[in-house]
Amino acid sequence: MLNPIVILIIGVALLIAMMLVLRLNAFVALITTAMVISMLSPGDFADKIARVGKAFGGVAGGIGIVIAMAAIIGKCMMDSGAADRIVRSFLKLLGEKRAPTALMLSGFALSIPVFFDTVFYLLVPLARSLWSRTRKNYVLYLTAIVAGAAITHTLVPPTPGPLFMASELKVNVGLMMVMGLLVGLPTAALGVLVCKVINRRMDIPMRPYAGEAEPEPLDDDQLPGFWISFAPIALPIILISWNTVNTAIGKDNLAKLIAVVLPGDALAHSISEALVQTAAVLGHRDSALLLAAAVAMFVLVRQRRLSFRELASRSETALMSAGMIILITAAGGAFGAMLREAGIKDVLGELVGAQGGLVILLMAAAVASVMKFAQGSGTVSMITTVGIFAAMDISPQMLGCNPVYLAMAIGSGSLVGDWMNNSGFWIFARMGGLTEIESLKSWTILTAALGVIGLGFTLLLAYIMPMMPAAS
Repeated sequence: MLNPIVILIIGVALLIAMMLVLRLNAFVALITTAMVISMLSPGDFADKIARVGKAFGGVAGGIGIVIAMAAIIGKCMMDSGAADRIVRSFLKLLGEKRAPTALMLSGFALSIPVFFDTVFYLLVPLARSLWSRTRKNYVLYLTAIVAGAAITHTLVPPTPGPLFMASELKVNVGLMMVMGLLVGLPTAALGVLVCKVINRRMDIPMRPYAGEAEPEPLDDDQLPGFWISFAPIALPIILISWNTVNTAIGKDNLAKLIAVVLPGDALAHSISEALVQTAAVLGHRDSALLLAAAVAMFVLVRQRRLSFRELASRSETALMSAGMIILITAAGGAFGAMLREAGIKDVLGELVGAQGGLVILLMAAAVASVMKFAQGSGTVSMITTVGIFAAMDISPQMLGCNPVYLAMAIGSGSLVGDWMNNSGFWIFARMGGLTEIESLKSWTILTAALGVIGLGFTLLLAYIMPMMPAAS
């Protein structure tokens, strides 16, 4: 039987070759690699393919509903004008002088439920409009969008990469959301400073699209109000966090807190039980995203006066894009599961565990960076890297901190090494009207800086508040 290290090397090399040389779809490459690894691993020969399907189904069942609902939320927010309303509200609140910060915050908020590419499509016309009024800082406006949108795309569920990392590392989704925001917001804020440096070095004017007219923006009265627009983003965060807090406090401690206000132990315990049960249902990630999707669909129907048939058609469009993401993510889960079957835990687990938590976090970020540079997709980089490290069964004791920081390190690392083999690079270049060299000097440098800054905040927070799980 082959050594697990050899199986890992064969698997990673095959995965990269299939995506880089053969240009195969990520799902096909991941599921094929998972099958090859399974065939090379110990176990009953007759079960080696079946266990790949079982692992694939387990991951799809865990994350499929969330990704599907997030796709519907994003589509409805775009079509109803809710996303546009959020952006305009930030611009109005902060003023034109702080437009880069407004664009960063808009990208940061919208990229939680909406895929990065879509967010950039939405915000680029605003960057172009701002340049038309100010005649300066075009590169600053473009890169500020990236500073906000890229970081939540890699750190905050329900975006597929972070959601999958939480699932693989057995991290509570609510905690993953909170820590993603805690690491992501200061990273994005410092990212705007990097954008300003890049802008000073690249005084590039806006270039018109060849043969295309600039799109006309909708009037304010055609857009929904801010709070109803923001509800599909805020609602799942609030509900999932509520469930996370209730779970952390515990039923008995919650009853004690209630007893301080309402006398009577029996009444306090009854209320505590009801709150915990309600939070468990409404704060489950599936139901929280379903409720948020219902709000987003309601806003779309009300704002655009759609029939239910038209709403169904738009939902189906969103679900078609989500389907491929679910397939890729679940295939990544099968890839990681087959590495565990190969015995990676016993071989690499001891080797990596002996290095200490800081080194493990740095190694995870480095592997994610290499995977990003090699094949281009940040999501695939996160899926592959977390599959390798989850297969090692790294415990909080080995890390010296909560596994959520391992997810943060991988997410940050997946931003480094971003160049011309990433679709986001070309969307930024083509939509922004920049050349390849200009995009390398702006997009690639900014995303690398965001990754390094995010990793720095991850290491700092892991040191000052390790949040070690209670011993069971």
